[in-house]
Amino acid sequence: MVAPLQICILTHGDQVKQNPELDLDPSRYAVHQTAVLGDALDWLQSRPDLPDCLVVDDEVWRQALRPALMQLGLMLPVVVLIDLPNSTTDPSLETNAVPIIGPEPYPGALVHRAVDALPQLDQVIQNAIEGFLRLPNPKASSPTAAANADSLSNSLSAQQRRLTEKLKARLGYLGVYYKRSSSSFLRHMSPDDRAAFLGQLKTDYRTIVLGYFAKDAKINLNQLIDDFVDQAFMADISVAQIVEIHMELMDHFSKQLKLEGRSEEILLDYRLTLIDVIAHLCEMYRRSIPREP
Repeated sequence: MVAPLQICILTHGDQVKQNPELDLDPSRYAVHQTAVLGDALDWLQSRPDLPDCLVVDDEVWRQALRPALMQLGLMLPVVVLIDLPNSTTDPSLETNAVPIIGPEPYPGALVHRAVDALPQLDQVIQNAIEGFLRLPNPKASSPTAAANADSLSNSLSAQQRRLTEKLKARLGYLGVYYKRSSSSFLRHMSPDDRAAFLGQLKTDYRTIVLGYFAKDAKINLNQLIDDFVDQAFMADISVAQIVEIHMELMDHFSKQLKLEGRSEEILLDYRLTLIDVIAHLCEMYRRSIPREP
């Protein structure tokens, strides 16, 4: 069974107790609620494993957690809950999660959210993790800050890698492919980039086809298919385009076999390759669709 994401909710007050119905799928999230936080530094250092996302109220964040994270050089996805009167009457607070700004912002993915919007916490956590996985390495503003920037950079890389692997391990989770961006879609590429990408995709598919029935132990076919499908998914390649790549390659092989005076029937076997690849790609698209409430 794939481990759920570890979500720690930390507050000074009783906001969480007043909102017990958190709309979080227990198969996706393991929620740990702490109403009163003592020493944030001790709390972080005493945990055997770091949480995948922190949810804190604004007081906890400003007074305890942010200083502790900065002192330890840790970068984690964080959702900061702000207590705004009648916030549910403002539709923007229900749909938008905005990064925290300030003179010395924490270089992590921070999202303000009204305390009374806890029932929509699922989407907010997704936004925080998505932003975190897309963060570039922090840059030092001065030579004296270089050491701290290096520490934060190492922490960011480690946490991004850990979260990515954890999300990939549970294909059913909407955020498995948070790094997928519409700017990388094939239809948004420049003509030159599109041609180069399709050329590489065709080359990779040819490698898969040639190795599909091979008995060479050095060929990791599953990894080749996974890498190919990952590329196709990130670029929003359609199944029809995969079929087109396959048919174009089979046509090339057919002409080559005819020139050699050999039968084309062997090419029928490679329909299994196409089915295998399409099945993988369709599963990725299916798993990326949000579950119905």
